[in-house]
Amino acid sequence: MEKDRSGSAVLATERYGSAESWTYSAKDGAIERRRFGGDGESTGNSIVGVFKSVFLPQGYPESVSEDYLQYQFWDTVQAFSSSLSGTLATQASLKGVGVGNQEATVAAATVTWLLRDGTGMLGRILFAWQKGSKLDSEAKKWRLFADVLNDIAMFMEILAPYFPPCFTLIVCTAGIFKSIVGVAGGATRAALTVHQARRDNMADISAKDGSQETLVNLAGLLVSLILIPLVTDNPILTLSLFFLFTILHLFANYKAVRSVVMETFNEARLSIVLHQYLIDKRILRPFEANKKEPVFFECRKVVPIKLGVRLQEVVQSPEDLNLALKNNNMPYLLGVKNGCICVCLGPKASVHEEIRAMCQAVWLRSMLSHSTSNQQSHWKMVQDSHKLMDTVFSQFLSGVEAAGWDIQRTLLDWDEWRVEWKTKHN
Repeated sequence: MEKDRSGSAVLATERYGSAESWTYSAKDGAIERRRFGGDGESTGNSIVGVFKSVFLPQGYPESVSEDYLQYQFWDTVQAFSSSLSGTLATQASLKGVGVGNQEATVAAATVTWLLRDGTGMLGRILFAWQKGSKLDSEAKKWRLFADVLNDIAMFMEILAPYFPPCFTLIVCTAGIFKSIVGVAGGATRAALTVHQARRDNMADISAKDGSQETLVNLAGLLVSLILIPLVTDNPILTLSLFFLFTILHLFANYKAVRSVVMETFNEARLSIVLHQYLIDKRILRPFEANKKEPVFFECRKVVPIKLGVRLQEVVQSPEDLNLALKNNNMPYLLGVKNGCICVCLGPKASVHEEIRAMCQAVWLRSMLSHSTSNQQSHWKMVQDSHKLMDTVFSQFLSGVEAAGWDIQRTLLDWDEWRVEWKTKHN
């Protein structure tokens, strides 16, 4: 029978995640409980233990992704700096609507505030309609975009009181920007929570994230109480502090999104991994590919890829359908139309086949970016892409799974059209 350090027979052991372990042993006719690895109070009863249980998800660190702590650290820094910038912007907005001005009327201030809120609501609806489906697949880019736009909105609010004739227009525009920030920031935070959750504990992670943010905002509030008397009627100091907090805010946000290591493929990560594989047969691990993933929207022109399109966007005639089916035994069709790579997906296509379709589209894009060929040559490229995938895709898929990628789901931006087509015409 196993014995503990004192020589007593061990009856049972228990542990609380990786935080602490205990043994139960028989001694003098009773059960003695001893902490394994040293004496001391339970983690749950210590100050650190209480702090962890209040602000970190249950089961941390096993219950979250490996990048959780680093992301939360930088997210806390950016939230703190944003809170201070928001205080400066709020003070400017209140000054602009007439707080402290005896000539200002309550009605005018109320109308300005209602117009700002109303335009913000419309902006929120329109942005969610236009970009809602993109926020999952490009969560990092939209997260950073939201924070940059938030800083621009606050800067506009600070400047608005110095342009009285345009005050309402400026604050309404800032309200639209902030509404977009609310949608993009909230949606991408939810996408990151899905990534961080490792035990179906999204609600717990989200709740603890709210607790962390509340604590940070409370700290920001206390610092703001010191700042407000200093910056009142001092525009130079206000702008100087705002730019300081903004630089810290943007830097922390950049570090935060850079620290996220997602194991699911979106277009950018799959493109990076595939190109590396085609060059030297090396499979990049999630950490390596995420380091290379762009986190800013790029202005350079690239060949767009449209996934899950209607049949008419791929083929325009029976001859085109025959060309699309040549060398193709997969439940999807590829074509090039108006400078775009379009993919039709069959209703029974699996996730692996969706990944393969995207791989072909990425390869086609690299070929088209160096080609000025005509439509007939485009079909030849499509057929060559099928041959290439028949050769390399099976080994590529096994390699990415072994490297730690999740190939049971993707973050590829598929639209909802599904097409069934007849076999090749004779």
